[in-house]
Amino acid sequence: MPNPELMRIVDGIARDKNIEKEQIYTDIEQAVASGLRKHFNTEDTSEFAVKLDRVSGDLSADRSGSPLDIKMVGRIGAQTVKQVMIQLIRQDERGSIYEEYKDRVGTIVTGAIARFEGGSMIITLGRNEGIMPRSEQIPGESHEPGERIQALILEVRDTPSAVKIILSRSHPELIRRLFEREVPEVGERTIEIKALAREPGHRTKIAVSSIDSKVDAVGACVGVRGSRIKNIVDELGGEKIDIVRWNESSQILISNALKPAEVAEVSLCFELGRATVIVNDDQLSLAIGKRGQNVRLAARLTGWDIDILTPPEFQAGVARLDQ
Repeated sequence: MPNPELMRIVDGIARDKNIEKEQIYTDIEQAVASGLRKHFNTEDTSEFAVKLDRVSGDLSADRSGSPLDIKMVGRIGAQTVKQVMIQLIRQDERGSIYEEYKDRVGTIVTGAIARFEGGSMIITLGRNEGIMPRSEQIPGESHEPGERIQALILEVRDTPSAVKIILSRSHPELIRRLFEREVPEVGERTIEIKALAREPGHRTKIAVSSIDSKVDAVGACVGVRGSRIKNIVDELGGEKIDIVRWNESSQILISNALKPAEVAEVSLCFELGRATVIVNDDQLSLAIGKRGQNVRLAARLTGWDIDILTPPEFQAGVARLDQ
């Protein structure tokens, strides 16, 4: 007997849960077969065959080849059908969410803050929810429920209970993705981000180079009157961003990375991976930065341990070596 109501329900579930209709048809067949096994108190999975007509919605069943009236499923069997159906739909929905998000790891999503749970931020992403643990939030940033927020999809975990979409605003990769979005030359790979060092909420250093000699890598990233970099800084709540010109020479790169300080000289010890940088007295505090941040980020950006000395300190060190 045609069952248009069942077909409407299938349509609704497929739309709301983003599940293929064919999968839902199969789930219904499995659930009804489970109900029949419960009704007849048997565990033989091959005993009952249930078929749902994909056009009319007509349900038919047979037991070991003999036709059965579906209506004979009792109250206990009907309860089993309902429970199995709920379980199968949840599994399908979990699979659908995982498939949708697993290939989006490393991309930026926009959502609305739903609530806070023990320091973690729960963010609504369309019909799904993402979680941003405290460790992935930018220190010092404050947000309110209902606020729109952008974050990086850091990880998608398929757990038995649910698919967990882990989000981050503190990960360095977020900076890279924001530059790809705001600076067309970075998105098109005309400008390459060669290295990146970040202390979330405070400062980021990013080293860039251009494969086209006509394109100024630093100028393009800054934008006209700083428009491009301003958009990124605003998105990060005022985090400072230093754009460093990349150079294959480690000495020049280290000098660039320590800006805004002016460097007098750089000497390298390749065996120890250590760079000794000489700056004048008036540049010392600028080179080291607040709480050592400037030199710390420059070291991470370049991959060198950096010692900063004034000329008198350097001469004193040389004298000690001579002795």
